[in-house]
Amino acid sequence: MKNQIDKNVFIGSKIREARESQGLSQLALAEALGYESATAISLIESGSRKLRVEDLEKISNFLHRDIKFFLGQEEKAPDVKFALRADKDLSQKDKDSIMYFIELAKKKRHG
Repeated sequence: MKNQIDKNVFIGSKIREARESQGLSQLALAEALGYESATAISLIESGSRKLRVEDLEKISNFLHRDIKFFLGQEEKAPDVKFALRADKDLSQKDKDSIMYFIELAKKKRHG
């Protein structure tokens, strides 16, 4: 039982770390998960409240962190091609800027 409590505390601390690194409040995260108050997030971050896998997935997506981060496992660098396909809300200007940057990187690599 103590091991499970330690896991809850660890995961909660990683959630707090990721949330704070983005300058988000507990209330903002609670609203993103559909909780009525920040108290739920406070309890999760302290390890007092168990977290459902579905909620950990939502947190991972909302905080833009690989779920492995919250489990203390090594995170993979995001695949640029996958990341760009996943973001369907990019404006044409953003897409053009990204393509310009890619071309710059290719030119630098090839001399």
